[in-house]
Order: sequence, then C-alpha cells, then structure tokens
Amino acid sequence: MKLFPSQTLSSISKIIQAEFEGEKDFPVLGINEIHRVEPGDLVFVDHPKYYDKALNSKATIILLNKKVPCPKGKALIFSEDPFRDFNKISNHFQSFQKLNTSISQSAQIGEGTIIQPGVVIGNNVKIGKNCLLHPNVVIYDHCILGNNVIIHANTVIGSEAFYYKKRPEGFDKLLTCGRAIIEDNVEIGASSTIDKGVTADTIIGFGSKLDNMVHVGHDSIVGKHCLFAAGVAIAGVVTIEDNVTLWGQVGIASDITIKKGAVVWAQSGVGKDLEEGKTYWGSPADEASKKMREMVAIRQLGKK
Repeated sequence: MKLFPSQTLSSISKIIQAEFEGEKDFPVLGINEIHRVEPGDLVFVDHPKYYDKALNSKATIILLNKKVPCPKGKALIFSEDPFRDFNKISNHFQSFQKLNTSISQSAQIGEGTIIQPGVVIGNNVKIGKNCLLHPNVVIYDHCILGNNVIIHANTVIGSEAFYYKKRPEGFDKLLTCGRAIIEDNVEIGASSTIDKGVTADTIIGFGSKLDNMVHVGHDSIVGKHCLFAAGVAIAGVVTIEDNVTLWGQVGIASDITIKKGAVVWAQSGVGKDLEEGKTYWGSPADEASKKMREMVAIRQLGKK
C-alpha cells in the first residue's frame, strides 16, 4: 500500500511509540508484505529465521524485534511485537469504513455497466465500462475492475487475506489493506472468491476466464488469457504467467511460479515451480508423460 502523502521514519515510529535508527526525515513511501516489497516500503519481520531476508530485501524500512546493525541506505524501527505494530500502522492509514448503502457513493462506475439486484459495491471501488455484475456479487473496498468484465452470481472480489500469526491464546489476524484488480475482458464464474493483497495487489490479467468456485489467494498474480476450470484453488503469493490452463480442482501451493503456457490436468497438486509450455499431472504434480510411465511401471511390478 502506497502512502499519500508519504511519511517519515519519525512519524511512523510515533504511531506505534517505537524507537528507530536512521534520520528522522527518512522517507517512508509505503507499507508492504515481504513478498511484494519495493524500494521505499516498510516491511515487518518477527522471527530470526527471516531477519536476513527482510534486511536484504528491496524494503528500505524494516520493523523488527531485535536491535541489529542498520544496513546502508536503510532505516530500522524496533518493536516488541512487529506483527501487532504493523497492524496498527495499517489501521492508521486505512481503517475499516462502514458501508451504509448497497453501492457506496464513492464508487466509480463506468458507462454501460449493468448491476443486477443484490450486488454490493464497497468504498472507493472503480468499475470500468460495459461490465456485467450478476445478482449478489460483492466487491470489497478499493478494488478495481476494468472494462467488459463479467462477474457471475455470488462471487466475492477483494475478500480479506487468510494470514494469521499463531499465539498461545489463539490466532491473530494480519489486517488486509491491499486491493484486487480485475483487468479488461475477464470473466469470473459463480461463487468464486478473489482475495485482495495483504498490502499490495491481487491481479487477474487481461482476458483470463475463471470457472465457478475458483479461489485466488492474496497477492497472487494471474497473467493474460489464462483458463481455470471449476474448483481450482490458488494459495497466496502465486505467480501464474500468460496462457496457463488449470483444469478442475487443481490446487496450487503458496509462493510458486507457473510459467507461460503450462497446462495442469484435473485434481493435480502443485507444490513447486512449473516450466513453460509443459503439461503436468498428479500430486505432487510432475510432467504428465513421466507420471504415465511411472504408472505403467508400477502396474508391471504386480505381474509375474
């Protein structure tokens, strides 16, 4: 999430009453989750396993729970509980806004767009021209739909990320302040769910088509002209390049990349990066031709 206007190291530290290391006027341009950080962003880290990853990331302000040497060109903010304080910062700049009408007065809706009964459109939503939203579609705050987008009944765009920290007394939720962006000419089937990014954007690319009951997790990026059949479930922070086909009930683990033109057959479980232009099958998914040979070999084991 970009901050407008930009903030300073001292102003951010004041929100959470924390010590900092660096020039007090050091600029803070945004806040972001580790997988999507850019220069000028603030990121949090609360586990020693990930200190180096955060300190060496593109982020230039690191909120952490240990005093360490400050890398050149960066700034540090020290907190007893970075997860909690990151939530405080997120809430400060984008707190929950109650919706008092089915379609927010702040929503921008393009010419020729048709909105069927029961649709709910949140605050600061932008919808392009000639879209069609079928009954009971819900568009959460800050989401963006391009032109010629079709959303079928009961689908939710911009639901909150499934992101929790386990504590002795239960689970703490990381507040979600990103967006979901649906580009031009996308069609999304009934009862599907597209989570918005934790602090960045979940994107469904130009011309992609999603069947019924498809789920796309937070901060995932789907390329152009992808085709997903019913029941596909994609975890958070997945990158799917252009022209990828996922058949029914394919499951995709978090933080992996499926490269351009790959095809994954139905009911496969994908737990690693997939190469460009190849066909995959199985759980764990591997090249379909290899899986077929393995099945033949296994059947031969039982023969005399």
